[in-house]
Amino acid sequence: MCALALAGVGCAQSSGPAPAPASQTTARLTIDPTRIDRARDALPDGYEVAAYTGPPAPFAVWGFRGSPVTDPAPCAALAAPAVDPGTARGWSASGPGGIVYAVVAGAAGPSPITAVRADCARWTAVSGHTTGVVTGVPGPDVASAQTVGMSGTATTVVEGGTETRSHSETFVAYLDGYVCFVAVVTDPGSPDPALAPRFASDLLAETVSTLRG
Repeated sequence: MCALALAGVGCAQSSGPAPAPASQTTARLTIDPTRIDRARDALPDGYEVAAYTGPPAPFAVWGFRGSPVTDPAPCAALAAPAVDPGTARGWSASGPGGIVYAVVAGAAGPSPITAVRADCARWTAVSGHTTGVVTGVPGPDVASAQTVGMSGTATTVVEGGTETRSHSETFVAYLDGYVCFVAVVTDPGSPDPALAPRFASDLLAETVSTLRG
């Protein structure tokens, strides 16, 4: 309808067709990383928020250090996106339902999702004393973005042979020139109920919307 209306205006004016209006869709897709702090409004009450200063990668918030060895090897790209660390911005929040992370950084390479999706329905990672199993889950539907979800468990053997375990729900969005991820990490042994299963997925969609303004 809009295209027909603009064409009609162009025929009626001798000076030529009217210029097309600026695309509102394009404006909404422009990323402003400084807005990520506003996504904290989606947190439940009782969470303490701090700036995130770690590596901008899901591996880091899962408790892995360095460059974990994964099987299949290409799956590492899902948890260590190619980004410019100097552009990273984000926050973490601790509360009764777990630790929540939201991070955005400038992309330094293309999305690996299409290339590795078929081989990464289930994969493993090892780094030092930490081992993990990751299962692929559907990412949220985000306009003009590729998304991927990962549900994982990590086990770390500490001094004396004691094991600590954690569970994570992580969702990553590849945007126009940026990568954004949200993760919720919980302790399976905690007496407090974890956040709802869809919380991390919904928070990623909300965070991307906030980044786009």
